[in-house]
Amino acid sequence: MWFNGLLDLSVTQLILVTLGMTHVTIVSVTLYLHRHSAHNALDLHPVLQHVFRFWLWLTTAQNTKAWTAIHRKHHAKCETGEDPHSPVVLGLRTVLLEGAELYARAATPETLERYGQRTPDDWIERRLYTPYKSLGIVLMAVIDLLLFGVNGIWIWAIQMLWIPVWAAGVINGIGHSLGYRNFECLDNARNILPWGILVGGEELHNNHHTYPNSAKLSRRWYEVDIGWAYIRLFQLFGLARPKGVRPIAHRIPGKQELDTDTVMAIANNRFDIMRQYRKRVIEPALRQQKARLDGELRARYRRLRKLLAREVTLLPARERAHLDQVLAQNAMLRQVYDKSHELQRLWRQRGLKPQEKLQALLDWCREAEASGIRYLAEFAEHLRAYSLRPAG
Repeated sequence: MWFNGLLDLSVTQLILVTLGMTHVTIVSVTLYLHRHSAHNALDLHPVLQHVFRFWLWLTTAQNTKAWTAIHRKHHAKCETGEDPHSPVVLGLRTVLLEGAELYARAATPETLERYGQRTPDDWIERRLYTPYKSLGIVLMAVIDLLLFGVNGIWIWAIQMLWIPVWAAGVINGIGHSLGYRNFECLDNARNILPWGILVGGEELHNNHHTYPNSAKLSRRWYEVDIGWAYIRLFQLFGLARPKGVRPIAHRIPGKQELDTDTVMAIANNRFDIMRQYRKRVIEPALRQQKARLDGELRARYRRLRKLLAREVTLLPARERAHLDQVLAQNAMLRQVYDKSHELQRLWRQRGLKPQEKLQALLDWCREAEASGIRYLAEFAEHLRAYSLRPAG
């Protein structure tokens, strides 16, 4: 009948079509806007780029330059007062409920000029997509009504809410508040779920903030990045080419000599190095010392394990005081903790020459091996095997 639209679909078919269209929107955001435009981690064929641009104009009223600029500023100013959408600063409730409004307020001429470089500036962008942003979603409403009849009203409403809820709200909000962390990057980004399917892989937010220029967001064997699956599919047809995927460091079994390649390799792979330090040094040392902790501290053992590995700038004052109390009572844990920060200074300290960094690493390894702590000595041996991955 006429009120069911030209397609006259059943309820089940309408739901499946709606999920399919919103999924295309998610794929367009994660592949085109995020990995291709904002981070330059992925090359896309010009035809595929424009398919994504056109679909996003129809379904989000968001143009490439504004989205790209705001996202780049988010990475540059993450968790500070200049971050466009940080729940750490603004509160989780604000980011969840006002995600789209935060994007709109952040799209100032200054932000677009500074962070919106190398984005489309062709005829159709200047004459249609940018000046007539709302025309696209109006056209989408007309298409939905024609195809689905009165059901097109709720289908269009879901399409309009999909990105503000899932991307602007869930990823920007929950992705900086709740979840697990593979790596102790300098901001509060977290992986919401290991199965990055609903939001195209963006659920793996801690992985992304750790390696923002990687086209692949999954890092552990159990993590799924469906966006990466689409990239591989498009790659088969010559429509996509990932640029960055993994760190350029690797280990050479039996290598014992420290050199400048070792320094560059561990600096490049620094977040994974510190993850290994947590597993190989901090956690076994803490298990060994658990019996020596007093009753109250032993009861909070699991929390203490996280505090010892957490990025220190992200610790609230109360938790930092608790950590200082533990370290004051246990010399071994204090030494293990201090050595982790000495290692991080190798890549955080600016202005050092390669030979100075090499000497600092040599000193770190010698002190670790002379510490009398087996876990530190073994980790120093582990570091010696690192080198740069050969080209190709």
